[in-house]
Amino acid sequence: QVHLVESGGGSVQAGGSLRLSCEASKASGDTYYNYLGWFRQAPGKEREAVAAIYIIGGATYYTDSVKGRFTISQDNAEDSAKNTVYLQMNSLNPEDTAVYYCAAGRLTFDTWWTYSALYNYWGQGTPVTVSS
Repeated sequence: QVHLVESGGGSVQAGGSLRLSCEASKASGDTYYNYLGWFRQAPGKEREAVAAIYIIGGATYYTDSVKGRFTISQDNAEDSAKNTVYLQMNSLNPEDTAVYYCAAGRLTFDTWWTYSALYNYWGQGTPVTVSS
C-alpha cells in the first residue's frame, strides 16, 4: 500500500498563491509507481487532471488551464523514505476552487497521465478556495 498525505490547501483571494505538498511512501515491489499526479474536483464537476511528474526522469505535464501558473516539482532523495511532490499555484482564480488530490500511478505511456483510473493510490484531498 502506498500512503499519500496532502497538505497546504486553504483560502486565498484571486491572484494569490498556494503551495500544495504531498508525501508519498516510496515505491517498491508490488506498490511500484512511476508517476505522481495532482487532480482536482470542484463541486458538481468531475475530477480532472491538473499536473503530473514522472518521478524517475522528472518530466512534467500540465493541463492547459494551469500552464504558466502552476508548477509541479518533486523531492525524492535516495536517503528519504518518502517521495514528496509539490504543486506551486500562482495567479489563482475562482475557477481553481476545488478539492485537490495527490495520486500515484504506474503508467506505461506519458500520454496516459490524465487518466485518473490509472492511478492506484490516492490521498485524502486538500481543499482550495479562491475568492474573487
